[in-house]
Amino acid sequence: MRNYQTVVEALNDLKQRGFTLDFNLANSGVQNKQKNLFLSPNDFEISEVYRFEGETDPADAAIIYAIESSKYHVKGVFVDGYGVYSNDVSEALLKKLRTHQ
Repeated sequence: MRNYQTVVEALNDLKQRGFTLDFNLANSGVQNKQKNLFLSPNDFEISEVYRFEGETDPADAAIIYAIESSKYHVKGVFVDGYGVYSNDVSEALLKKLRTHQ
């Protein structure tokens, strides 16, 4: 694992290493709206996780998940504000994300 000082530094490096898609939570998985792509928890693996603490403001805290799907041949990132999950997120997705926190 690499050591990044900022979220922007991590995202830029991950993008250069092929993690080009931006994913968002979508009920029972993650989605990329630009490619109209939905990944269920069984469709992807979390290959890297980076945590950032908000030194002066807790709102600056974030976790970056670098995810890969061999099924769909894609790589991307999901940025989370330390477990701010909606009530509609599936238990399978929560388990997968929490396993890597």
